[in-house]
Amino acid sequence: GSCHAQRPYCTLQELGSTIHKKVTYITNKAAKTNPKQKLPTTMTSHARALLISMGLNMFLACVMVLMATQTGQLASSFSNNIAKPRVAANLSAMRAVRGGLSGPSPRSGATSVAARKFFVGGNWKCNGNRDSITKLIGSLNEGAPVSDVEVVCGAPFPYLDYTRQNLRKDFAVAGQNCWVQGGGAFTGEICAEMLSDIGCDWVILGHSERRHLPEIKETDEVIATKTKYALDKGLGVILCIGELLEEREAGQTLEVCERQMAAVANQVSNWDKVVIAYEPVWAIGTGKVATPEQAQEVHDSVRAWMGKNISPEVAEKTRILYGGSVNADNCDELATKPDIDGFLVGGASLKPDFLKIVDSHKHSLATAA
Repeated sequence: GSCHAQRPYCTLQELGSTIHKKVTYITNKAAKTNPKQKLPTTMTSHARALLISMGLNMFLACVMVLMATQTGQLASSFSNNIAKPRVAANLSAMRAVRGGLSGPSPRSGATSVAARKFFVGGNWKCNGNRDSITKLIGSLNEGAPVSDVEVVCGAPFPYLDYTRQNLRKDFAVAGQNCWVQGGGAFTGEICAEMLSDIGCDWVILGHSERRHLPEIKETDEVIATKTKYALDKGLGVILCIGELLEEREAGQTLEVCERQMAAVANQVSNWDKVVIAYEPVWAIGTGKVATPEQAQEVHDSVRAWMGKNISPEVAEKTRILYGGSVNADNCDELATKPDIDGFLVGGASLKPDFLKIVDSHKHSLATAA
């Protein structure tokens, strides 16, 4: 009654007033009921104890109500002032990473999150001759200029220099392999310094065909050594990882990818010029393609592993490509996934349709926006 209608609690002064009024009310009612009864003019110790007990109980009840109210206000404040901005910040960060923010480009320094520029690599493997490669270069050179996507073509070793001399200058060139160290008495090998000397900016390492062909069988450790040496000599590395069909069926996809990544992480400290290419072996050249959801799941897990075992910064800025029967028909949908930062293309890179795959970066930007 004495408490303000808008407050779920009362002051000590209001509490005392309430108790006093209740005692007066009880006393007056008793006097009217039995006028002849003589009421005590002073409070007995028993009555005093009773009143103190009543007061304490009411006081504790008010404190509990007050605490509950404050807790509710704190929870509401957290939800409004912390949780919602954090969600918005995460969404903004993802959009910044994929280049989809309106306003200043994240690459201009407007955000602390490094932009992951879309990347499309073409691995020509052991295909072609001077005539077919000349025609392929001619068709690629007819495409529109590109600026929002990084394009790299991996020509066979005999045609690397010719490719670099004749291919459009906004496309880079990559070797398909290199030796574990510098030049010397290593018959048949190509060292990183030679690739740089003829204008290569990149090298493809760890491809499944070099890991699993019985005539080669490169180990995780050999690939890691090659990676470190190539990086030390200034080349960018397209590092391929991926599982065999039997490993996927056994539920070992992430275990295999993490093992392959760990071998490189043991030797490499600077990841600025490393691009990861996830290529499920069972999808390479078979026409079978991992669904966009399957690819995204692995890419997300690889990024999480990097964040835990290398650094969150490296995980955020490192591009992770998908490879495995990528073509002009399926690239657009794959590009919409937030952790697919481009493609490493095999057979389709030998066709003019390769330019359509390069163009898929527009779908990535549209999704992020």
